[in-house]
Amino acid sequence: MRRFIGGLALFLLAILPVQAADYRIDSTRSHADFGVRLFWLSQISGRFQQIDGDVTLNPQHDTAVVDARITVDSIQMGSDRIRRWVLAPEFFDVERYPTIHFVSEPITLASLEKGGDLDGTLTLRGITRPAHFELLPSPCPLHEPQQCVIAVRGAIQRSDFGMTGHRAALSDKVELGLSISLDYISR
Repeated sequence: MRRFIGGLALFLLAILPVQAADYRIDSTRSHADFGVRLFWLSQISGRFQQIDGDVTLNPQHDTAVVDARITVDSIQMGSDRIRRWVLAPEFFDVERYPTIHFVSEPITLASLEKGGDLDGTLTLRGITRPAHFELLPSPCPLHEPQQCVIAVRGAIQRSDFGMTGHRAALSDKVELGLSISLDYISR
């Protein structure tokens, strides 16, 4: 009986989908941009240079899940003074919240090339909220992941994540853009 149960357990493990990552986000070729209006006339913008995470495929359902983490301190801006300001507690609060985390709902593999909706959850400053982004059409041959660049754009409200300072000077709407390059994870 023990052999039967052990054999059944091995059989079930063999047929269940593997939940390991299939592709890793290449942090050297990926970045995230943001922009927010200042006094409704000009724009403050920055670029996060370090994104890591992975894209996990589920071949049974022809879907993928994107799990990305952005290192907040990797932000580059045109002014050191503004960079210090956005890393301070009233905005990103990098000391307490060093990463921004996004996990998508499953998306079809076809949408990686054709574009479409990218829904999921975004965690920023310790607050997790539903987020909606747009996948832009781009070539994404998964058999050649170095050629795959996932382009995403969208917007969030900074007040949804506790960034309520300077409402008279800064817009609540923050425009986002991500460019995620992939590498294959060999098993």
